[in-house]
Amino acid sequence: MLSYFDLRKGVKFILDGQPYEVLEFQQIYKAQDMVVARTKIRNLISGKVLEKTFRQSDTFEEAELEKVEVEFLYSHRGKYYFCEMKNPKNRFELTEEQIGSASKFLKPKQTPSPAKRGEAGDEIKPQQSLTGIKFQEKIINVILPIKVQLKVIEAPPGVKGERAQAGTKPVTLETGAKINAPLFIKEGDIIEINTQTGEYVQRIEKG
Repeated sequence: MLSYFDLRKGVKFILDGQPYEVLEFQQIYKAQDMVVARTKIRNLISGKVLEKTFRQSDTFEEAELEKVEVEFLYSHRGKYYFCEMKNPKNRFELTEEQIGSASKFLKPKQTPSPAKRGEAGDEIKPQQSLTGIKFQEKIINVILPIKVQLKVIEAPPGVKGERAQAGTKPVTLETGAKINAPLFIKEGDIIEINTQTGEYVQRIEKG
């Protein structure tokens, strides 16, 4: 069993019969030496994020989750379709709300990429594949790699704008996602993006 103190970022637990992941954890001291945990948690089935406060007396069951390698096939009208890598006949669908904002970085047939060296000569780790999360024998969600590599399909000329946006410009990726990238990024470049923050990381190849 987990205590309220165990509900740290990344911990997965059961609440009301459903699996949740802790996104934020903060201890709050109240009157009469009472300590509570103020958390932000995400339902791994629905994708909804809640703010919950737990007390010292609360206990939780740890979520028993299985991980499987999956492949993204295609999207249609707000739904995303996947299959298991080892058993392609096992297909499943998820909504954009379930996956979260990282869904805009999903690329069909996205497979692990080999190790390579960046423009600065540093080694770039191989890109990981998608991970499916199984709960009670059913895949309930997917986890994207922290970093993915995508091609830039639209990039306006690098013109400095307002001071807050100095040194960056909006570009469009092959998945349709739009992010801010450095002024030197051009159409055809392959860049690396952090799927958790939605931010540019580095250029992998020139177009």
